[in-house]
Amino acid sequence: MTLLEVRQYSKSFVLHQTERVIPAFQDLTFGLNPGEFLLVAGPNGAGKSTLLRALYRTYRPTSGEALYSSAYGPVDLASAADIDIMRLRREEMGMVSQFLRPRPRVSALELVAEPLLEAGEEHAMERAEGFLDAFGLKRDLWAAYPTTFSGGEQQKVNLARALIRPSRLLFLDEPTASLDRQARAALLSRLAELKAGGTAFMGVFHHPEDVAELIDRTLQLAAFLPGNEETMGEGADHVA
Repeated sequence: MTLLEVRQYSKSFVLHQTERVIPAFQDLTFGLNPGEFLLVAGPNGAGKSTLLRALYRTYRPTSGEALYSSAYGPVDLASAADIDIMRLRREEMGMVSQFLRPRPRVSALELVAEPLLEAGEEHAMERAEGFLDAFGLKRDLWAAYPTTFSGGEQQKVNLARALIRPSRLLFLDEPTASLDRQARAALLSRLAELKAGGTAFMGVFHHPEDVAELIDRTLQLAAFLPGNEETMGEGADHVA
């Protein structure tokens, strides 16, 4: 059974200063099955990260559909109501990026345990400790605020929080950036564990060899070519 069926998916950005519409990607059609790892590849400017964000609905796509087989029935991620998208993010979908935007005055341990606490799971704090330890965050930082951490330390907290609870679909946007060897090994181990449990992945990696043993297929995107801009019209749907 296909978990995600993407059809004629496109995203363009509007540059109001020059009254131009810049395409990020156009007319993408592909599917993703449970437990499958799809690498999104292509040169800079091909729209790799934009595609992940458009599926996760940080951006709205310009056209097309993305039919996701949720636990509640089929959902078009392109047109679903925001409240339904938030429910899917809370229960079934996740996004792992290279950046952490922690809330002030929340400790690293609390931040990582939060998804389990919200789900009412027992031993949430103990499991969070185990994840922070596996990713190599020093114990004397567990009670500190990640807003004060270095980029590498923040990324360890980010990964521990994002991966502590299984999801049915995970988007990975350069998650290995800023990681040391121990954290990379912990990430690979956890991704393999989730994949074996049926989690599907779409990932962008600057160094795809980091996850080569997990990749099943590659979606190759082409770079945007200057001169393909369109004059801004009434159909433009998003402002860059």
